[in-house]
Amino acid sequence: MILIYSEELTPRFEYISRLIFEDILNVSISFTSNSSEFRKSELPKINYSYEKFDDELYLKPHRILFSKALIYPDFGPVPYDGQKYFFETSKDSFLPFDPLAASFFVVTRLEEYLEKHKGKYGRYSSSQSILFKYDLLEKPVVNIWAAILAQKIKERYPAIEFPKRKFQFISTIDIDNAWAYSNKGLIQNTGALIKGLVRNRAGNSERLKVWFKTKKDPYDTYDYMNNVFKGKEKNVIFFFLLGDYSKYDKNISHNNKNLRKLIRSISARYTIGIHPSYSSSRKGKSYKIGKEVNRLRKITGKEITKSRQHYLRLSFPKTYRRLIKQGILEDYTMGYAARVGFRAGICTPFLFYDLKKDRVTNLRAYPFQVMDVTLKNYLSLNPEEAKKTIERLILEVKSVGGTFISIWHNETLNGQGDWAGYKEVFEYMNELGVKLENE
Repeated sequence: MILIYSEELTPRFEYISRLIFEDILNVSISFTSNSSEFRKSELPKINYSYEKFDDELYLKPHRILFSKALIYPDFGPVPYDGQKYFFETSKDSFLPFDPLAASFFVVTRLEEYLEKHKGKYGRYSSSQSILFKYDLLEKPVVNIWAAILAQKIKERYPAIEFPKRKFQFISTIDIDNAWAYSNKGLIQNTGALIKGLVRNRAGNSERLKVWFKTKKDPYDTYDYMNNVFKGKEKNVIFFFLLGDYSKYDKNISHNNKNLRKLIRSISARYTIGIHPSYSSSRKGKSYKIGKEVNRLRKITGKEITKSRQHYLRLSFPKTYRRLIKQGILEDYTMGYAARVGFRAGICTPFLFYDLKKDRVTNLRAYPFQVMDVTLKNYLSLNPEEAKKTIERLILEVKSVGGTFISIWHNETLNGQGDWAGYKEVFEYMNELGVKLENE
């Protein structure tokens, strides 16, 4: 056990301390605000206060953990070990930066609470984040900072042991459109065909071939995924979009018998979750999340506790509060559409801390690091470049015993057109991830 002293034991301080020491480093901690008790203790200990006592491990804290204010703190870069970190401490501290305060800042996404300018889809841009500006976006810095703390404590207290965390690999699939042309009904298909004729769209040829069963629907990649995931089913989660049809929610109706059959089939084999619609995140439409969760519950007969937002629309604290009300315990939205990496600077699932209520919740965020659309559409990577990017990120996560999570879509795994070669990327990622997890 490690004893941590602070003059004030705030919810912020206790939250981030437990995340760093208990969730990441796998050691128990206790707190005290009694300086006499701290000084007499023979436990491994850290003084996190504004007064150094003797020759203990001392770290001068940043005030962010002892405030309730929602303001952007003043700070500059702090050079350490070839990197630029932030939240400077003092010359008599055992580190020149405060890893607890810095971790709290990035994990709670405080900067996103304060950013008013969002992009086209109402999403926070990665280029606005401190991790992007400090060239840290592709590093799990919170896990790295935890490892630095462990090293410093081990140097001072050699007898202490930090159990190594096991690397985990999770492959997730979003089903936004179960089929491109099949099972959509006469009215919807006829309308799409007429639009295609007016615009002279080449896709009409493929549409007709699917209708007359001379070609398989290009989004029907379920048998292929079953083959890739054979023996790896425990590493997979499917998320289903069941919102009402709209501009950004073009899925098949939840009442469609073929879709319901597909969902039940996937649910029997894999873990599943809800993919809350774009519309459900609009102002005044939060009730739609409950409807969509209930639809999936009725189709599968299972309680739904996992989710990922369609279009990765995530607004703090609104989105997570809505999910909590619907019984969601795990959310997989934490990541960027335009860039790979670590949006919250961490690759360990963590409990969401509501900054406006200043308390920890029971919703656990599972950050993802890479998405198919990011690799091909946003970063314009060819398949070989995509493989190298994925491998680099997987190894980053494995080096700190974190959880690597990816996002793919059934519609991108057909190997056609612009997606040629990406089936091999998908296969490579899953083989490598499971291999490293089993080492």
